[in-house]
Amino acid sequence: MFPKSILNYNNTNTAVILPNGDKFSYGDLQSYSKKIYQKINNRCLVFCLSKNHIGSLCGYISFLSNKVVCLLLDSSISPELIEPLINKYKPQYLWLPIERVDLSKFGKPAFRLLEHTLLKTDFDNKIKLNKNLALLLTTSGSLGSPKLVRLSYQNILSNAISIADYLSIDKNERPITLLPIHYSFGLSIINSHLIKGATILLNDFSLMNKGFWEFLKNYQSTSLSGVPYSFEILKKLRFFKLYFPYLRTITQAGGKLNDELISEFAYFCQKNDKRFFVMYGQTEASPRISYLPYEYSTLKLGSIGIAIPGGKLSLINDQGKVIKRDETIGELVYEGPNVSMGYAFDCNDLAKNDENNGVLLTGDIARRDKDSFYYIVGRKKRFIKLYGNRINLDETERLLKNMIPDVACTGKDDNMIIYITEKKYLNKISSFISEKIGINSNAFIIKLIENIPKNTSGKTIYSELPN
Repeated sequence: MFPKSILNYNNTNTAVILPNGDKFSYGDLQSYSKKIYQKINNRCLVFCLSKNHIGSLCGYISFLSNKVVCLLLDSSISPELIEPLINKYKPQYLWLPIERVDLSKFGKPAFRLLEHTLLKTDFDNKIKLNKNLALLLTTSGSLGSPKLVRLSYQNILSNAISIADYLSIDKNERPITLLPIHYSFGLSIINSHLIKGATILLNDFSLMNKGFWEFLKNYQSTSLSGVPYSFEILKKLRFFKLYFPYLRTITQAGGKLNDELISEFAYFCQKNDKRFFVMYGQTEASPRISYLPYEYSTLKLGSIGIAIPGGKLSLINDQGKVIKRDETIGELVYEGPNVSMGYAFDCNDLAKNDENNGVLLTGDIARRDKDSFYYIVGRKKRFIKLYGNRINLDETERLLKNMIPDVACTGKDDNMIIYITEKKYLNKISSFISEKIGINSNAFIIKLIENIPKNTSGKTIYSELPN
């Protein structure tokens, strides 16, 4: 059972190292976990506002290990976005960094530890929770959507084991965190290393911060993981000219990296005896679905690879029938024990059983080559990924319409195009949406047009928007 397996309490390795040099053993994590749970002492729902900090990590471990259902959120989420979530899901507690004093109106302080506070809300504990429900994650960055992914203990454990398997993770690994804990990719790095007794370099610096590189060098990180935007920054920082003999593995997920960058990083790794893995996943799969073995990083350029251990990939046509012929386009389907239980839209959904039964229709259009390697060629739904965050374009429009009456959103990975019809909003849109969803304003292109094309029922005709 996963709560007993997330930490190897008998492991003599250091579990976490912070940039300031502070170290925490696996026993320390267990001790803090117990202290936090003693203040809750029942199975309930907790909102965990997290950042890459030891207090957030210990909260997550405590909740998971003690069967407290946890919703992980960005610690910087705005009050107007978290309030609807609190009202819909009625958590019994909030676990948050002490600087989020603005959220104290939602509860009374019950406990303080590691620069985090446990707030007891006024909601009772009558919410029914499915016995297998372990974790809730958002699907759309920080948009405040009530739609959450329901993950079971089996989902999380099976995916962590699979990732550790194909990456050959052991207790000697030292991953440095570049991605946030609340982001499913970042969380999977934490999980897959904790189960192997590795040492996590828990970092909250960006790639542009000198502190990140000092931390990586001082404690000799063995792996680095990022989203497409991370690799664009690495190239600008002349990463290929830097010398890190101990850095053995580089992994990429969170959206499609362009083929030119894949080639450059793959060549660099091959030349310097390192491994470069291109990976694909969705939060609904806890989150890893496939990986491209590093030996094929140039031979199968642009491929998302093969299914993770224990999983299966296939393609279906518009009628839902399995496509057996190679080089035929269809919707990508994944099957495996890491497929989530389904979605939740309010607290009543937390009692639901598994609705997916191990099968996930990804919404991505793909093809399979003669060697059974898969390639994404498009998307079936209106989602894009901005710097690794999957963003629902329809929900972005809904958020923007709080300040502007008519707006339309389109785009591709790492670039969202926002169409408006009123000039007075031209210089306000980027900063507004950037602040709301926590994405750099460089990801947004604002276009002023005369009219947003609509059909007779008033729905936007996206195909008629100017390029």
